[in-house]
Amino acid sequence: MVLPCLDEALALPAVLTALPPGYRAIVVDNGSSDGSPEVAAAHGATVVRESRRGYGAAVHTGLEHATADIVCFLDADGSLDPQQLPELVRRVRDGDADMAVGRRIPQGRGSWPWHARLGNRILAALMRRRGLKVRDIAPMRAARREQLLQLGVEDRAFGYPLELLIRAAEAKWRVVESDVAYRPRTAGTKSKVSGSVRGTLRAVHDMAGVLR
Repeated sequence: MVLPCLDEALALPAVLTALPPGYRAIVVDNGSSDGSPEVAAAHGATVVRESRRGYGAAVHTGLEHATADIVCFLDADGSLDPQQLPELVRRVRDGDADMAVGRRIPQGRGSWPWHARLGNRILAALMRRRGLKVRDIAPMRAARREQLLQLGVEDRAFGYPLELLIRAAEAKWRVVESDVAYRPRTAGTKSKVSGSVRGTLRAVHDMAGVLR
């Protein structure tokens, strides 16, 4: 399981202790200044450092370091429950999907600010126009490692998740969604995307760039 990480020291203990049996965590530190790498290592994770800033850079580095046939991806901020990963893995393992993604269902106030939800809705609509029936540009997903590498996703910033879906659509992948709980992130941490309107606009800008 790959967890891109930037200053998530407060969230990591709960996330890593919630891993299902048999799951191994690769925490890709993207320049944290709060001791996240040390916290991750203390809780049994393999820590990889990626100096290039960007969500896509961290995710791709984690993918390259993974050794499992099926690789999962999860935000490290405590907003998503690792216990919901096995259902995504099952759908890939059993041949129901080439990629299984978690469609976020907000749980409680503040879990998904309006500006982030609106940006996600717009981008998902653009993907549906391309023939990929998704409702969420989701950060929780599972797919086979070699197939992911073969897609050749190039974006190394916030456009990575959207380019991943575009390339999956072009490759005629079967992409399926399963509902997953989306909780408020761990107190004391701040989202680089949904934590502000500016962050959301930056992410949408990066994602829109891969559509050009």
